Amino acid sequence: MATTVTSRSDLDTLLVLNADYIRSVQTSDVRRFDEILADDFVCTNPDASFVDRAGFLKQTAVPVTIKGLATHDVNVRLMGDVAIIHARTTYTRPDGAAGAGRYTDIWARRGGRWLCVAAHVTRA
Repeated sequence: MATTVTSRSDLDTLLVLNADYIRSVQTSDVRRFDEILADDFVCTNPDASFVDRAGFLKQTAVPVTIKGLATHDVNVRLMGDVAIIHARTTYTRPDGAAGAGRYTDIWARRGGRWLCVAAHVTRA
């Protein structure tokens, strides 16, 4: 029974962190990313560029031009001290057109906390 409770608690925590991550993208919240990204975090951007944590924080500080970023079909896969989150996104582009994408984030439990260690983002 304890495993189920822990897994449920972990799932709830990861769902909140996922929502924080997406909100932080939309609002350019570098402070929140500084709290939830691991020191060795890396990200593959939609343009296929690869950035480390410092590069990600720098690009996050630039306000995004999309609006209404929302997640759909969020799938959290827990594997002990690692979790993989897959989801679909929708948003509105600066020209008013609809946009969509997908992302995969990898989280690791370190020192009793869940931290994002990697992200991969695509846009259609």
